[in-house]
Amino acid sequence: MNFKLLLALLALAIAGTASAQLKTSDAIKFRQSGYGFMAWNMGKLKGMLVDNPASFNKEQAMAAANAVQAVANSGMGALYVPGSDKGKGWAETRVKPELFTDKEGVG
Repeated sequence: MNFKLLLALLALAIAGTASAQLKTSDAIKFRQSGYGFMAWNMGKLKGMLVDNPASFNKEQAMAAANAVQAVANSGMGALYVPGSDKGKGWAETRVKPELFTDKEGVG
């Protein structure tokens, strides 16, 4: 299966599930999973671009960047359901409470 297609299906599944009634713990788990996947890919980019530029591989860099973009644009915002500012998904959430009261002002 094409990597981009797999990411698109994952994004649709997350967005579709998020639009239904989500348990708070599931919203936190999905958020943590999405951000963990993006962090892993950003780490790959950092490794190639900062830590060891001699290891740069254009195709791998593009794949990692596309993966980050796909998850970031997948509707992650729908996973910030009321009550998910506290609680546990895979681990205790570390989300800033301001995301629930001042989404535009959080930076």
